[in-house]
Amino acid sequence: MDGLGDLVDVTTLAVALISVGGTLGGTLGGAVLSQRANREQNERADREREQERQEQAQQAKRDLYARLNTTARAYRIAARDAVHAAERAETIDPAVLDSAKEDWADQYSQAQMALAKDVLHVASTVNGTLQVGYSVVRQLPSSPNLDEAYQRAKTWLSGPMSDGVFLLRVTLRHDLGVEIDPEFEQTRMGMLNALNSARRDLERLLRFSGCRRGW
Repeated sequence: MDGLGDLVDVTTLAVALISVGGTLGGTLGGAVLSQRANREQNERADREREQERQEQAQQAKRDLYARLNTTARAYRIAARDAVHAAERAETIDPAVLDSAKEDWADQYSQAQMALAKDVLHVASTVNGTLQVGYSVVRQLPSSPNLDEAYQRAKTWLSGPMSDGVFLLRVTLRHDLGVEIDPEFEQTRMGMLNALNSARRDLERLLRFSGCRRGW
């Protein structure tokens, strides 16, 4: 009987140990699975936050680019309208052109803090192109040769100033990935060089033309 009792005790102990081991194993396994699930959830949350941050940054860039493009176009149109009005001897409200100039300057100032180097290079060149366009329009009334001054202004507005606004728009679209041209870099550099050269020539002409600021 003792031997049988001992065997029963050993069997009971083994069953108990197996039961305890199973419980511990299940508990530990559950803890490991829980930790893994939490880790995966945190990683997924991190990815979602990063994606949201990137989308917000991209949207902010698109908004800035849209405002930059809009104010550049409005600036050119205001200058063009002022020239046409002056040529028709109509009353000119300088506040319209000045307001367009200020709106552009505000957006350009913000863009200087956010644009990549290549895009900023284009925006800076366009800024110079718009500024000299403003000067050639404002000096119209005091030009010694009005016919020549009107022709110079119209040529600038329909040529370099229009080309500059066009280049800015294409550059912004290219940077956003909306418009991809394999030869864009070559085109960009060619247009930048042409715009800078034309601006320097016109600035020299205005300095030596004897014009005073008009309006």
